[in-house]
Amino acid sequence: MENKERLNVACFSTQDYDKAVFEKAINSAEPPYADSVAITYLSHRLTASTARLCEGYNVVIAFVNDDISAATVKALAHCNVKHIALRCAGFNNVDINAAHEHGIQVSRVPAYSPETVAEHTIALILTLNRQTHKAYNRVREGNFALSGLMGFTLHNKTVGVVGTGKIGCSVIRILSGFGCRILCYDPNKNHDAMDLGAQYVDLETLFAESIIVSLHCPLNESSHHMINSESLHKMQDGVMLINTSRGGLVDDKAIIDGLKSKKIGYLGLDVYERESELFFTDHSQDIIQDDNFQRLTTFPNVLITGHQGFFTAEALSEIAQVTLANIVNKTNIVTL
Repeated sequence: MENKERLNVACFSTQDYDKAVFEKAINSAEPPYADSVAITYLSHRLTASTARLCEGYNVVIAFVNDDISAATVKALAHCNVKHIALRCAGFNNVDINAAHEHGIQVSRVPAYSPETVAEHTIALILTLNRQTHKAYNRVREGNFALSGLMGFTLHNKTVGVVGTGKIGCSVIRILSGFGCRILCYDPNKNHDAMDLGAQYVDLETLFAESIIVSLHCPLNESSHHMINSESLHKMQDGVMLINTSRGGLVDDKAIIDGLKSKKIGYLGLDVYERESELFFTDHSQDIIQDDNFQRLTTFPNVLITGHQGFFTAEALSEIAQVTLANIVNKTNIVTL
């Protein structure tokens, strides 16, 4: 960046841990990015309204639940922002066409510590199955009864993995260690998944034969609400459904009906379709207005975490490093 102008960067949806890892990444880069970028950290989300604060900034750093609609992009362009740097892999929250029309580049972090999300997926599976969260509370109350805590052995069980990118393959690798039979679906076959013993099948076969279905695919027009009343009908009674990918893959009204009918025996969610109004903020003193979310929390066989799957020191460090490199070197640019 020698002889180049220092970039003014506005980082939205910032938590204390975000600022810490970005400042560390700026100073640990070789050479350090301190002379290349100056970051202002903002706690609020990026929306069409808050985008107006970006006057004088060249770049914005955005997160998974920021609302980067056409209106937001237009407001950013009015402020002369030239680059939206996503500190996440998915870009379904960005109007890419609008960004291109306004001459704004969009970059992302295409792959970061895939084992991080994969391990959280396994944590949800094991917790739901062996009910360790309930056992923990019982023992603290002096209740050592085992009634109601019975699980099943993962060995030899059939697990369906939808999406076999880096995270999906990491999930397959871990599950193969448990001795599971693994079916998978992806329009683009990954030889790494096949080398791990996974078998590619169509979605109907995966749904019909799997006792556990785990989602690891991007959210787009074809995958939106791929888990719905029709697809649930094809699954085994008592199926375990896990989603650590994107909330919009699941129709929450359909899964509530599936839980009530006992079609779904276990549900593990780290994402939620309308999570932008809830996650990453303390609402413990608020009355949550999302009736479907509140209904989901009433089921004893549902485990929800607040988009925590990415949250390890290793993943955050890698995200910060790649995001900064994208800003400085114009890498990982999303194309139409």
